[in-house]
Amino acid sequence: MEIRPILASLRKHRIPATLIVLEIALACAVLCNAVFMIGQRMADIHWPNAIDEQGISVITVNGTDPGHAASDIPRDLTALRGIAGVTAVAAGTSMPLDQNPALSGFTTTPDGKTTVNSSIYFLGRGGPQALGLHLLEGRFFNDDEYADSGFKGFNSTGHVLLVTQSDSQRLWPNQNALGKVLYTNGRSWTVVGVVADVLAQDPKFSGPGGRYSTVFFPLQPDGAMGDYVLRSAPQDRARVLREAMDTLSKLEPGAVLQGATYAGMRGDYFADTRSMVWMLMLVCVVMLAVTAFGIVGLTSFWVGQRRQQIGIRRAVGATRGHIMQYFQTENFLLSTAGVVLGMLLAFGINLYLMSRYEMSRMPWYYLPVSAVALWLLGQLAVLGPARRAAAVPPVVATRSV
Repeated sequence: MEIRPILASLRKHRIPATLIVLEIALACAVLCNAVFMIGQRMADIHWPNAIDEQGISVITVNGTDPGHAASDIPRDLTALRGIAGVTAVAAGTSMPLDQNPALSGFTTTPDGKTTVNSSIYFLGRGGPQALGLHLLEGRFFNDDEYADSGFKGFNSTGHVLLVTQSDSQRLWPNQNALGKVLYTNGRSWTVVGVVADVLAQDPKFSGPGGRYSTVFFPLQPDGAMGDYVLRSAPQDRARVLREAMDTLSKLEPGAVLQGATYAGMRGDYFADTRSMVWMLMLVCVVMLAVTAFGIVGLTSFWVGQRRQQIGIRRAVGATRGHIMQYFQTENFLLSTAGVVLGMLLAFGINLYLMSRYEMSRMPWYYLPVSAVALWLLGQLAVLGPARRAAAVPPVVATRSV
């Protein structure tokens, strides 16, 4: 196929050609960034979390007398352990991804200036087992450490803690974290165990480096413990939660109880993210549809304006295939110009989003993928007008020549 006649024709129709190029460029820029953002949000939704998410139920208790916590919590735990199917139960102050995030800054030296913000969890006896924590090094807390640990000013009065594998590597690169000490506000705690990565209470706040920045403290029964964590087989979870709610409502008649599965809590946390994914997908579909209809409309208009040119080509021997090939090649050239311009625009938009928001740099492979998508879209969109142009009989097209 000769390119020069096509380029000469495009120069004569600069305005519609320019409109198609700009439309494809805008679609390419939006598509690249939207697909990249969708990929990031989908990755957020599927962040791994090293606890037994499918087997955990959580009951939040409000309205109890904190002064009775030392006697009420052990009584409640004993009753909850009696429910058939419960394999572990414990009290705690909060859960990953719940609505009450608690963070604290830690340093690795007493006078350290570089602070690492970590989510903090206070677990009662049996807490690691109730959450299903995976111990990688060291040990969990012993009975003496639970009994020796209180809650004061959102800090532990004890002397030990657990850290996640990510925090271990971030705080002490290439070193064994066991026995190391963390400091904050004049207090210190020794690391006795390293567990697999558990999501921070608010991973979006913590940022990519702190997504798993988490420490666990032991805690004796305390009024700050508002959650009961029950672990069971996934198939027993709904029944266990229902019976646990009934049990606690009898033991704590004046309390306000709220029960949820951890899977449901995670779903609620990422509800806005899922909505954003759907919205971005809708934007992509609308943008591609508008681009396709634009190409169809302008090409159809273009074909109508060039009926004489088509007729002359048919009269001098051009086949229907030659006519279709002509319009498809023309569209490919326009799409290529639009895609090149769109890639530059997409890169610029990504840099702007990086400077204004917490966006990562868009990997290069999003650009050729979007380019191929728009090339295919252009070819499909021009197919109908090209077939109608090829179907014009020479005698009809040249009637006015």
